[in-house]
Amino acid sequence: MMLVNRVFAAIYDPFLALGERRSMGQQRAGLLAAAKGDVLEIGAGTGLNLRHYPDTVNALTVSEPDAAMRAVLQRRVAGIATPFAVTVSPAPAEALPFPDGVFDVVVSTLVLCTAGDPAASLDEVRRVLRPGGRLLLIEHVRGADGSRLARRQRRLARPWRAFAGGCRCDQDTVRFLSDAGFSVASLRTESWAGMPAIVSPLVVGSIGDDVWAC
Repeated sequence: MMLVNRVFAAIYDPFLALGERRSMGQQRAGLLAAAKGDVLEIGAGTGLNLRHYPDTVNALTVSEPDAAMRAVLQRRVAGIATPFAVTVSPAPAEALPFPDGVFDVVVSTLVLCTAGDPAASLDEVRRVLRPGGRLLLIEHVRGADGSRLARRQRRLARPWRAFAGGCRCDQDTVRFLSDAGFSVASLRTESWAGMPAIVSPLVVGSIGDDVWAC
C-alpha cells in the first residue's frame, strides 16, 4: 500500500467534512432514499454513503479498488448496523466481476471523475443493471463551455488531479453518461457548498438506459 494512498485515505473524510455538513450529506440522503433491491455502489471510498441507505435495500455490495480507502471502508462497514447484508469488493468500476443484469440499482457518488476509464465504467454499470434498473448518481462536472469556471478548471486541472487522488475537475461527465446510453435529461444541477469552486457544480439524479426507455 503506497504511502501517498494511505495519506489520502486518512485525510479524505476531514477534507470533505465541511462540504458534507453544508450540502453533500443532504444530497446523499435524498439520492439514496430511492435505493432498493440488490444494490451495487461503485467507488465507495471510505463509505460515507453507508448510513444513508434505506431498509428498502435487500443486499448491498460496495466496491473500492484502492486498498487504503478500502481498509477504511471495511472498518466502517464493520461498525455500522444495517438490516441488509453488506459485501465489500475490491473491483474497479471498469472491470466489475459480476454477471449481467444482477443489480436493481447502481450508485455512483463522486466516482467518475477518478475512474481510470469512465466510458468503460459506465458500460460495466449498464451491463450489471437489470432491465429497467437505475443509476443513482452525484457527480461534479465541468462548468459551462466558455465560462470563467470552465477556464479555471482547465487551468487548475493538473495540480488538482495531483492533490486530489487523480480527480479530474474539468471532465465532461454528462457527455460520458449520454454516450454510454443513459438518459440524462432528468439530471438536475446542484452546487457542492463548502468545497473549492472548481468542484462545486454537480449533476444529481436517478437515471436509466435510453434503450430500456424505448
